[in-house]
Amino acid sequence: MNSRVQSCFWPSAVVDYSYTVMDNMPLIPEYKTILNVGYDHYRLPDRADVYVTQFGRPWWRHLLPQNWFEQEWFRNSREKLQGTSTVYRVQTKPIAGMSKDLVVKWCRVGEDVPLDTYTLNKFIEAEFNSPYEEFSLLMEMRARARGGAILTHKPLAIYVPAKRLELWQTGRSRSKIAQKKAKFRDVELDIYRQYILIYEWIKGISSTEPEAEEAARASGYTEPRAFAQHMLHRSITDMWQAGFRVLDVKPEHVIVRPTRQGGLLQDRQGQPAYALVDFELLARTPEHEEAVKRVRRQSYLERQRDRFVATPTRPDYFPKHLHAVRLLGVDYVHGDCESTQGKLWVVGRDPDLFDYFQPERWRRTPRVSLSESAQVYHTKTKDEIQLVWKVAHVGDRVEETETSAALAAHGYNSPFEEFAYAFQLTAAGVATTYPRAIYMLGHHSTLPPEMLDQRRYDSHRDLRMADGSPVLQRERNYILIWGYWNGLDEVLATEDRHKRYCRGINATQALEQGLILPEEFAGLMDKMARLLASAGFESTFLRGSHFLLTLSPEGHLVRDPDETPAVRLCNFEFLRKLG
Repeated sequence: MNSRVQSCFWPSAVVDYSYTVMDNMPLIPEYKTILNVGYDHYRLPDRADVYVTQFGRPWWRHLLPQNWFEQEWFRNSREKLQGTSTVYRVQTKPIAGMSKDLVVKWCRVGEDVPLDTYTLNKFIEAEFNSPYEEFSLLMEMRARARGGAILTHKPLAIYVPAKRLELWQTGRSRSKIAQKKAKFRDVELDIYRQYILIYEWIKGISSTEPEAEEAARASGYTEPRAFAQHMLHRSITDMWQAGFRVLDVKPEHVIVRPTRQGGLLQDRQGQPAYALVDFELLARTPEHEEAVKRVRRQSYLERQRDRFVATPTRPDYFPKHLHAVRLLGVDYVHGDCESTQGKLWVVGRDPDLFDYFQPERWRRTPRVSLSESAQVYHTKTKDEIQLVWKVAHVGDRVEETETSAALAAHGYNSPFEEFAYAFQLTAAGVATTYPRAIYMLGHHSTLPPEMLDQRRYDSHRDLRMADGSPVLQRERNYILIWGYWNGLDEVLATEDRHKRYCRGINATQALEQGLILPEEFAGLMDKMARLLASAGFESTFLRGSHFLLTLSPEGHLVRDPDETPAVRLCNFEFLRKLG
């Protein structure tokens, strides 16, 4: 952090907590889970926030800012620690006759990483962790370390002062913060607020200090000057075995403890015990990151299988920023997309599925066009999940011709009608692709209202969001997200690891590739129309590209008991109910 930014933090950022209002008001925390870490969230009277971990819970009163961050107390009690960041050791005020030694560190998320040239070239995309990311990765590493091989200072709390700074005061980059927010959509990250991480102080000294060399010599190390490098390499190995690395690893981050007898405290294996500090650049190893992605994908598949199971009654299960809604008979989890100012409806009752469909997870990933006449794309998301997304035609006018008279009379279905019809067909025994989510874009359409087919907006006017606004808005565009057909959800949830996927191919493509004969194609068109009619539907514009045939993992067409190829509807914008 440069001196100009430091001067903004000190001393002007220190708050005068000489008042006692918080001592006289009961503070009742709200339990929150952020990136798999549980916190007791205290909202203070001045609108500051304190997030206390399980390690900090016994000391929560000591962690309140009036007990360590009060201006005069902090100025007299702090000790600047070694490093390029703003980090201090501070003792809290005594509570019930007991004080607590803390390490308080200003999070540098969104700032440039001051790495040396070699390290910068090696880790060109290195970014400081957000406060919640840092605690989450640290907790994960501590849990994965075999036999408790990795000790660290304990993460106690995150303090977020209420005061909002100017952007030039924070030293942060808008683009870097945007990237962080895109990566973790369910985590609040305010570019204008400070984040102060509070750790427990560890007794000991850095392995680079002269006292450590003397203690190493007393413990029998013949080359005490190489002791710090030895401890550094040992910590790197232990972290790597746990699936982690620190991109700017330094000997100063390794803490050892001299004994009164002049040597070093030993661990159970008879080696010098050590603890690690400084995790703002802690990251998973590439191998462990891939393993985490596999676990996340498996979790997604299982949650999709169970997406309509009733949600647990645990109070924190459904976050406040998400809402359970039911539209046209379909259950959704609904919420905002902060990165785009859009809205999102995710099919089912599981709020943990919401993040998988945030637009930054799939809008910019490599895609393949699936249609020459519509905006339909196949992509693999950042979570390795295959999806098909399609820009809805709702509101578009249809030019009436001999072949499109029925379509013009009915108009294009809304995204919510499409999903509702897909579930109604499934319930009636007609196979369909899987509806996943509906995304309303944040930007406004430039098409004048008089150019739109108004019928769906009128018929949907009573369908409302939690804020009272209509779910279908004339000035917005919509994208439907469907599951890419490669097998049943129930099968993928248990057999995904075998990588034996089915493959969908539409009837027109199957005809062009010689997988079916022209007379079979005509028969399949009739079959699809009969299946729709049996469920009470018809298509106003049925085409061979509107339904899929299924190729088995061995490459054979999957057939029904009557030996005709099985069909699965994949287009729903032209459907209408019979009668």
